[in-house]
Amino acid sequence: MDMPPAPPAAEIIVTGTALPAAAGAAAYSQVSITRDRLAGTASGRIEDALKDVAGLVAFRRTDSRSANPTSQGVTLRALGGNAASRALVLLDGVPVADPFAGYIPWSAIDPARLAGVRVTRGGGAGAFGAGAVAGTLELSSAGPDQLPGVSLAVAGGSRDSWEASGGLAAQLGGGFVTVSGRYDRGDGYVLVPEAQRGTVDIAARYRSWGASIRAVLPVGDATELQVAGRAFDDDRVRGLELVGSQSRGADASVRLIHRGDWGVEALAYVQTREFGARFASVAANRAAATPSLDQYSTPATGLGGKLALRPPVASAHDLEIGIDARHGTGTSHERFRYQVNRFTRLREAGGATATLGAYIEDSWKIADSITLTAGARADHWRISAGRLFEFDSDTGAATLNIATPARDGWRGTARGGALWRPLPGLGLRGAAYSGFRLPTPNELYRPFRVGADATAANPALGLERARGVEAGFDWQPLPTARLSVTGYVNELQGAIANVTLGRGPGTFPQVGFVAAGGAFRQRLNLDAVTVKGIEADASVQIGGWQASASLAWADPRVKASGLAAGLDGLRPAASPQISASATFGWTSERLGGSLTVRHFGAQFDDDQNLRRIAAATTLDASARLALWRGLSVEARAENIGDAQVVSGVSADGLIDRAQPRTLWLGLRWAG
Repeated sequence: MDMPPAPPAAEIIVTGTALPAAAGAAAYSQVSITRDRLAGTASGRIEDALKDVAGLVAFRRTDSRSANPTSQGVTLRALGGNAASRALVLLDGVPVADPFAGYIPWSAIDPARLAGVRVTRGGGAGAFGAGAVAGTLELSSAGPDQLPGVSLAVAGGSRDSWEASGGLAAQLGGGFVTVSGRYDRGDGYVLVPEAQRGTVDIAARYRSWGASIRAVLPVGDATELQVAGRAFDDDRVRGLELVGSQSRGADASVRLIHRGDWGVEALAYVQTREFGARFASVAANRAAATPSLDQYSTPATGLGGKLALRPPVASAHDLEIGIDARHGTGTSHERFRYQVNRFTRLREAGGATATLGAYIEDSWKIADSITLTAGARADHWRISAGRLFEFDSDTGAATLNIATPARDGWRGTARGGALWRPLPGLGLRGAAYSGFRLPTPNELYRPFRVGADATAANPALGLERARGVEAGFDWQPLPTARLSVTGYVNELQGAIANVTLGRGPGTFPQVGFVAAGGAFRQRLNLDAVTVKGIEADASVQIGGWQASASLAWADPRVKASGLAAGLDGLRPAASPQISASATFGWTSERLGGSLTVRHFGAQFDDDQNLRRIAAATTLDASARLALWRGLSVEARAENIGDAQVVSGVSADGLIDRAQPRTLWLGLRWAG
């Protein structure tokens, strides 16, 4: 007897993405950066693309070609004043920040291999919410549906700069695999303006490479496994032969996604990092330089994971329950006190931090036009293994030995919001939130110097605790047009800042002698930094034309008492009042291009508001012309007007510049 034909096998679809965002996420202020925009910036660097979101700033205006990597933390809403990142940065759900110092290794991320970035402003209570006191940046990798099967690119630029990259994207059984690599180098520019230069000043050359592999495989009808690994190496010389940095690392992660009746996301990751830096003191006439510090090895390791469940509750609810854990440890090994042509002291400074948290979050669509959302976290935190040990390099005798007892505690945070759509295309929203951040081992245990200034560590630092409210609207009059405006009030209690406690000449705890003109500072918890502000984002697309703009105005103020009382009412360092960005672009089958104008408002380089960093406006441009069978030529220009963008001002008035005019010409092939 003939048997009936077997039913067709269910189609297995893998995406390489996370579980979809809950409906209630729209109640918070969010901005998305598209793949085309990420790949089309004049610099070709991810941190440049992120500047499209006004109010999103790094501690320094220099980028990953010339900055000290440890200054490249990122924050939002003018809660700056500290080099560690106050925003949570995730790549495919994995935290990116360095486990020891909290900076983001931007040079390791190729924006051309990303599908997009979603930026949520304000504190967070979801997965890995510990650390999201200013906001969350979610970076997502692209898959074969967005990447060419084969891609190769090479470009040459000003000052003997070169970029080369390549990638593969292929279907693999029922899944896919992507592989990519990138190399950058350049002779760089002189950081100091011509009028202030001396014979010791040279160009800030750089060299970096990065490679990544990612595989997504089906392991069931509604389940996929995502495995990723990346490695990077970055060397920079910061304007003096004796000053530079080396950072390298390798990260790996495994993520399991199930999209059945029960949504499941399970993640585990490991980070291994190594960092080194060299510093020097420069004579007043800038004719000679002397080594001052050799941070020759700073190994760090990060481990973590999460488990998130979305049970099948009523159709009006998006409920997620989860747990997550993070552990970071690192130790800085340094040579210092340079005397008679050699270092005479050694230092070891480091420790560990950890969080273990549980959270619950629900979105409830109580009507077609109204969505409510609320979430809460409970975190157990621990700071341990803290030490600052200094000894004589000849005798081995200890000159400083500080061992810090472990401490721990519990911290609860929450967030909630509402979204009302009274008319098609119009959404009114409001939200309130809280969050916290642990100080990094670098902030807790490692003293440091910048020029004539010296800053002591503080193993007694407490948590940063954020709270805020916001309200705004999203208006979409056309499917391709959007306007979003948000007003907010934020407070960061216990904000960590470098507080001036004395002036040189003199000898101070941990740092020793500080010369005349220099400042002695220590990392302290301020009473609070309060900010009120307004953000506006707009975009429109008409045919092949696109335009987007972002504007942020903020009024940040310090609340301080005790040792920091002199800062009360001042603005926190590295916190501009206004920032803006606008991009105009066009695309056609063969031709595309864009113009981007950015304005960086004035800010202060120090806690006492004595060193003012001037405002600056830059213009960038890029253009692409398709030639033949996937081959195209690209031209890019950074800072066309060669505006002087000041990144820092030292105690003696010496200026540190960001990227000057830089021109690029390259070829790209997509097969």
